[in-house]
Amino acid sequence: MSTTNGSTPTNAPRKVAVLGPIPRDHVTTHRGEVFDKYGCALYTTAALSALLGPDDVVVPVVHVRERDEQPIKELLDGFGNVDLSLIRSHTDRGDEIDLTYEDQNVRHELQSGFMHPIAPDDVDPVLDADAFVCVPITDYEVPSATLAHLRAHGRGTILFDGHGPTVSLSPGGIRVHRLWIDRDSWLPNIDILKMNLEEAGCSWFPPPGGDPAAIGAPLDRALIPQFAEHCLDRGVRAVCVTLDEEGCATYFRDADGALQEHLVPQIRIPEVVDTTGCGDSFAAGMAFGHLQFDDFVAAAQYGNAMGAQRASGSGLGVYLDYAGTTDQVRSAYGSVGAS
Repeated sequence: MSTTNGSTPTNAPRKVAVLGPIPRDHVTTHRGEVFDKYGCALYTTAALSALLGPDDVVVPVVHVRERDEQPIKELLDGFGNVDLSLIRSHTDRGDEIDLTYEDQNVRHELQSGFMHPIAPDDVDPVLDADAFVCVPITDYEVPSATLAHLRAHGRGTILFDGHGPTVSLSPGGIRVHRLWIDRDSWLPNIDILKMNLEEAGCSWFPPPGGDPAAIGAPLDRALIPQFAEHCLDRGVRAVCVTLDEEGCATYFRDADGALQEHLVPQIRIPEVVDTTGCGDSFAAGMAFGHLQFDDFVAAAQYGNAMGAQRASGSGLGVYLDYAGTTDQVRSAYGSVGAS
């Protein structure tokens, strides 16, 4: 595994596939503002489009409802390096979610529409991609079999957001946390695992077991390295746990096999406008940073940058291009990547 210092970026044309839903979100912000918009993989796609060059291509792979296909494609039509061919409505199934925020980071979620799962044959047209950015928001959307298919037949890095397998639906469409009990069958097919503390808490239950009250609670910060080592021992190349206003913690092994821990502080912005889609944007930045520099610290820095850009506004025009984002990263951290 290479973890360079980010001084020699890769400039060859690249292809990135984004797997996940584009839900129709009904959002009530912590300030009482109410609006409807599309989200999730839409943000990931737009953020990657801004970072990548005109000769690169981003391919969202998603099932949507028939009535949503054209509006979604119109939103992305102005992004010249986005291939819209795998945004498909033949199943006429897509996510629809009500999001009500108590504050910037706490929200209640109710889901009333359900995307058809992304199956192995859905990704066959993009098996030549350099990276696969998987941003499911519910446990059924990007199945384990699809990741296994990407691993067996694809050649790109697989970044997986742990939001999907740690969220399920109860009767009435209430979105609830669930334990990722079959985690170890997924890990060999993931290169970069990204999640927050709550999702990590739903993913860590070391044998023989412990306090039931602690299972599924936000993971204790002191236990993150132990959880990360477990994942790395099972084939994951890097684990990144986001820490809200503190930034993120990234773990990987160096050339000698020793565990490396890097705390990458948050990039501050003047005002937080809307945090919907920050995690999806973070995933985009992380995938790009790794693809560009082959460096997990750079990946986390670009993840923080895209998350900060997303929080600074409510539209898709908030994302800076590669030059602007790199200036933001250098201003925040002094350099790109591990020093």
